[in-house]
Amino acid sequence: MAFDRRTFLGTTAATGAAVALTGATSTPAAARSGPRTYAFTVMGTTDLHGNVFNWDYFTDKEFDDKAHNDVGLAKISTLVNRVREEKGRCNTLLIDAGDTIQGTQLSYYYAKVDPITARRGPVHPMAQAMNAIGYDAAALGNHEFNYGIPVLRKFEEQCDFPLLGANALDAKTLRPAFPPYSMHRLRTPHGRDVKVAVLGLTNPGIAIWDKANVQGKMTFPGLEEQAAKYVPKLRSMGADVVIVSAHSGSSGTSSYGDQLPYVENAAGLVAEQVPGIDAILVGHAHTEIPEYRVKNRATGKDVVLSEPLKWGQRLTLFDFELTWEKGRWSVAKVAARVLNSNEAAEDRKITGLLSDEHRKVVAYVNQVIGTSTQAMASAEGPVKDVAIIDLINHVQAETVKAALAGTEWAALPVLSQASCFSRTAAIPAGQVTLRDAAGLYPFENTLEARLLTGAQLKDYLEYSARYFVRTAPGDVVDPAKLTNADGIPDYNYDAVYGFTYDIDIAQPAGSRITGLSFGGVPVDPAARFVLAVNNYRASGGGNFPHVPRAKQVWADSDEIRNTIIQWVKAKGTVDPSAFASVDWRLTRAGVPVFQA
Repeated sequence: MAFDRRTFLGTTAATGAAVALTGATSTPAAARSGPRTYAFTVMGTTDLHGNVFNWDYFTDKEFDDKAHNDVGLAKISTLVNRVREEKGRCNTLLIDAGDTIQGTQLSYYYAKVDPITARRGPVHPMAQAMNAIGYDAAALGNHEFNYGIPVLRKFEEQCDFPLLGANALDAKTLRPAFPPYSMHRLRTPHGRDVKVAVLGLTNPGIAIWDKANVQGKMTFPGLEEQAAKYVPKLRSMGADVVIVSAHSGSSGTSSYGDQLPYVENAAGLVAEQVPGIDAILVGHAHTEIPEYRVKNRATGKDVVLSEPLKWGQRLTLFDFELTWEKGRWSVAKVAARVLNSNEAAEDRKITGLLSDEHRKVVAYVNQVIGTSTQAMASAEGPVKDVAIIDLINHVQAETVKAALAGTEWAALPVLSQASCFSRTAAIPAGQVTLRDAAGLYPFENTLEARLLTGAQLKDYLEYSARYFVRTAPGDVVDPAKLTNADGIPDYNYDAVYGFTYDIDIAQPAGSRITGLSFGGVPVDPAARFVLAVNNYRASGGGNFPHVPRAKQVWADSDEIRNTIIQWVKAKGTVDPSAFASVDWRLTRAGVPVFQA
């Protein structure tokens, strides 16, 4: 690991933990007689997902959304500089809670097109930016493993700060595969440094979601288990303040059910169950939580949690106030808040540093790869069967059919599942660029084929249909309020291509699928089908029934996004009339919610 000698003093051989020194090199004698209090601030980001610039590579223009958020490390850098100027750099730390190197075409380009792992390869843009901003530590996210361990190790080597993961263990030795924690010394005007420990925790779901990359190499025990092991150790090592950087949501829920014995979104449980933690920087859930307090069961003390919004849209500030009592520093007060990056200009130091990389990626994504006979858009994809989602499914089904030709499964019907991954994805009429096609599938998922019965697929569709808000016949229909029931994200609603069916949203979840047919004939519960399915869903992501245990009859190692791009290149022309049809619709008591 390439630690910056100006910041890092070394690592302990037993744990690989990073040790850092921040602040002045001497303590004025006169200052020691003053009141023994000290204040400092820990800044935090999470789920940066490859965003450096305030730029959307899929639309080829400045990022914008309905709330007019901005994104990127260049904006975060400006906010960080402001805080350091206000507080004094020696009184601040900057950490991250993971999911750093996947998510934009910028990060994809330097993992796949011009990979950092190549001989004399480039330095990853995220490493360059985070080094320049001066991060002190970062936890591992689950998406760090998407490109395989060699890419992650190279990224780690290029960072001037440690990548922490106390619950990322070597599968054979069960010893930490990454530094579990880092220790930072803040010089005070009172003669004794403040020792701040940052414990990094990642998501145990990695064992499922990136099974192909980590099986037999790494294992990922639960967050509470590892926090309970390390927090007392950090206190015994003299840590005055313990901060956890956890790539795990706060809600105490799981999206993969009984596939692992550990909870996916466990940050709140860690705060509640493990004594000795002062604050937790939360990641993974892509929600904004300025401040959330959880009372620890053992101590009765509040633990302060904060989750800044994804992609560099927010910067969390944990403001600590310490007092000197009984020969040691103790935390008197912790408060958290977030700063909005749309209030900051991009730091020219960061944009200038990576301007060449940015230009290369813009040119790459604007390659013309084909044409389309008509425009397609995903805006209505969550509530209607639209052609652009059919395109994903058609490519997946066609790919699986070709792969199964000549096998014992060749005669079985092939279905496909897909979600509306982005409500802004679009294919224009006329020229189609690589970014147009890539925008349909922003995730690095790969394609599999699983064997299921008609009855199992009916269960699958019923589970998927929980996504819709129950709406009685006669109630006013607002398309913006029909979806995301119980917080279910768009990517966890699947449409199945190849079947025809209605979803009766007047009925309770579990009793909504009607008229399920294949080829105009009601689906036989015992009939066998091959489902083209992404590896996230196949490995248990979203906790959909049956698929994780279904027989795998084929799997691909290339991203579905690339499969779509190659399909468009091979066809030359995309003609929706060749694959698009309305095969599912929303109804209430048999009456369509939307007229054709």
